Amino acid sequence: MGHMAQHKDEIIVGAKHGLLFEKSVDSARKHGILLEAVQVITDLNLSIKKAYISSDGRWFMDVFHVTDLNGNKMKDESVLTYMEQSLGSIHFMRSCSYEGVTALELTGTDRVGLLSEVFAVLADLNCSVVDATVWTHNGRIASIIYIKDCDSGCQIEDSNRIMKIESKLRPVLKGDNDIRSAKTSVSMAVTHTERRLHQMMFEDRDYERNPSSRSLKDIPEVSVQNWNERGYSVVNVQCKDRPKLLFDVVCTLTDMEYVVFHATIDTRGNRAYLEFYIKHSDGTPISSDAERQRVVQCIQAAIQRRASQGVRLEFYAEDRPCLLADVNRTFRENGLNVVRAEISTTGDMALNIFYVTDVEGYTPDSKTIDAVREKIGSSHLKIKELPMIYHQETERSVPGVGVGGAMLLSLGSLVRKNLYNLGLIRSHS
Repeated sequence: MGHMAQHKDEIIVGAKHGLLFEKSVDSARKHGILLEAVQVITDLNLSIKKAYISSDGRWFMDVFHVTDLNGNKMKDESVLTYMEQSLGSIHFMRSCSYEGVTALELTGTDRVGLLSEVFAVLADLNCSVVDATVWTHNGRIASIIYIKDCDSGCQIEDSNRIMKIESKLRPVLKGDNDIRSAKTSVSMAVTHTERRLHQMMFEDRDYERNPSSRSLKDIPEVSVQNWNERGYSVVNVQCKDRPKLLFDVVCTLTDMEYVVFHATIDTRGNRAYLEFYIKHSDGTPISSDAERQRVVQCIQAAIQRRASQGVRLEFYAEDRPCLLADVNRTFRENGLNVVRAEISTTGDMALNIFYVTDVEGYTPDSKTIDAVREKIGSSHLKIKELPMIYHQETERSVPGVGVGGAMLLSLGSLVRKNLYNLGLIRSHS
């Protein structure tokens, strides 16, 4: 049984049989609201298999077809109800999930063993890591680390101590030949972690650097064309499907000050096909080849920042001082490089997820992994299979909708076609 909620500005939200929708017939979409709607879904570790997004003037409608990470249809009524309430509330308020912690924002030159040194410095300064997320891309690293004082368990607010933490971390983050200075900053106002990481890497201009030869084969296909008759720029993306893909792309478009008016998202096998009709916030389309190329580079970077590499290791153990420093030192001593990390604590227990490669960026051999597990404790450090979404075979190669002549479909046809694909109308002929 589905639910429906209606709010004072006529925004209607509903969920039924794995379909989520929000619509308004008398309310323009505020800038950034689409991103927050996608954020609600992805924060629940749900996968968006198809989506139709449309807005024009004083109305908008978004429909998302979601499953769990293994492709199963959503049946839990409490989850559906929570999503309805969350989708409704983002139009009126923003919430923050972290309280009583100090947020460290770090960017610098990536290298083997860097995290080991960062966590060792924090341990020496009597800082307890509560949560952390680490991304690497094109030789750069960005991380947000939430810390407390080890002894009191309280937020660190003393300005002199904060300056000391920053001064100790800055030289660690700066590589020997780094022409760009490393950045460390402390924030008491915590934003959405993954959105902030995108902003940090964007500000660090990671998208301008030459990718490694290893990553060239996985570069997403991105094209940008103008539909002059309608005044839109049309962005097409084809790449390997993975969780949070739509969030990463919409986050980047939003932070680049583009407004998504219409979009379609489709997944087939392990491939994803995304199409966006965008304008600048002032209503104009992309106006130059240089800007077009920058959009292509930034979307490719946003997708690759969290593309899965190497081996996923999950570490679960009782938390203690220096735990993260010790685990990461063992990785470094065995030639493993952490390319992405998600660190969390619940009560007295630490749950850490590490994606590791060898020093060249390739999947490490099994002997190395076995040696690391033996050193850390095989009962605590486990090799974790990736969700089903990473193992599905491509059914067939499908050209992206909107390339070339297909882009010139009328919006009316586009709307009908995608409502049909989502099963919301009987025919699109």
